[in-house]
Amino acid sequence: MKNYIILLLLAFSLTGFAQEVKKGEKTYEVKKEKIFLNGEDVTTTLSVEEKEVIFKEAAVISEKLKKAENAKKAAEKLEKEKKKAEKAQKKAEKAQKKAEKALKKKEKLQKNYKKAQDNLKKAQKKYEKLKKKGKLSPEDEGKWLEKIEKLTKKVDKAKGKL
Repeated sequence: MKNYIILLLLAFSLTGFAQEVKKGEKTYEVKKEKIFLNGEDVTTTLSVEEKEVIFKEAAVISEKLKKAENAKKAAEKLEKEKKKAEKAQKKAEKAQKKAEKALKKKEKLQKNYKKAQDNLKKAQKKYEKLKKKGKLSPEDEGKWLEKIEKLTKKVDKAKGKL
């Protein structure tokens, strides 16, 4: 596709603003309102009918070139729009991945918080149970209180991360 566009551009630039019109075996070159044959101005030597025919053919060729140019511009515009759409899609995918990652992180933090709370409750329950039965020595009681304090800090830390 790009090669065709380049060839079309090359052909357009080589012909410039002059149109080559073949009439019989002669090739006329039309620039603005003048007709050239082999580089010489022959506008005045041609009859009115011949001029009209040559100008009409030049207009047809010019119109074809304009259509080709418009088609090329439309193709370029479509290509740009396609690239924009691809870029927007990539951006949307990236945003979606980021949102999914954030959601997973939040779920993990909630899970950790719940786990820390459960551990704290278990430890407090066990401490209270042992204390009621009177099976705690002063040394063991200190260890249990220290453990409960650590677990409380863990719960506070997990809550802070949420």
